[in-house]
Amino acid sequence: MNAIAQAPSSSTTKRVFRLSLVATAIALVSGCASVNNPNPADPWERYNRTMDTINYNVDRAVFRPVASAYDTLTPQPARTCISNMFNNVGDVWSAVNSFLQGRPHDFFNTLGRVLFNSTMGLGGCIDVHTKNGGERIRNDFGTTLGVWGMPSGPYVVLPFLGPSTVRDTTSLATAALDAKEFSSVAPITAIKNVPVRNSILGLYLVDMRANLLEADEMVNEVALDRYSFIRDAYLQRRNAMVESRRHGASENGAPLPDYEDYGDDYDDNATPSTEGLTN
Repeated sequence: MNAIAQAPSSSTTKRVFRLSLVATAIALVSGCASVNNPNPADPWERYNRTMDTINYNVDRAVFRPVASAYDTLTPQPARTCISNMFNNVGDVWSAVNSFLQGRPHDFFNTLGRVLFNSTMGLGGCIDVHTKNGGERIRNDFGTTLGVWGMPSGPYVVLPFLGPSTVRDTTSLATAALDAKEFSSVAPITAIKNVPVRNSILGLYLVDMRANLLEADEMVNEVALDRYSFIRDAYLQRRNAMVESRRHGASENGAPLPDYEDYGDDYDDNATPSTEGLTN
């Protein structure tokens, strides 16, 4: 488990960064030609398809085997506990973004979820809040930028990271500038013990990839064009998240649950929106 969970050293990180630059350069050279009838949301489709192929091959050679080994060797209760604990850490960042979006209901309920799971759920190992009918409110800085009015911009496939947009890439860049404050892994990066911190970060990445194994298989089985399927699903989900925060609805367009009222001065928008998923 330590071998799987150990995060890359600084020298390895530099090598990965250099490889990502090389991969980007290859994709740019390969994708310089235009695409007939490009999707308006994907003007860089030629480059994106090339980068997607590079990412796919790297994933099949490196990341997927590690995630599959983790999924096979780690008992299901342990995997669930680990995923719940990382989700609990991520909920802290979700609460911060709800606050930045001016949604105090979501902020207080997510904060309460974190406190409830951290105490009654043994540090987040058990998702007590969900077991008692609570709903997890996913949020991130890319969604916050969308709520603030920043357009999503063109779709782009990032080296190793995969689907994104210009707006979401901006949020990732913000997190990279100061991961100790502006990311979902901020509590982890704040750990002073470097070996412990790197091991937890490595486990976080492996767990995140392992949680996508089933979805990965489903896409390969049902998608006629894997690239288009992933692109359209990603854009629809991201647009739905922004619209739901703007109009007070859940990601599927339904009204949000009736949470407790934490103040009389907050108007959570009168009418949920089920309009098209466009910014």
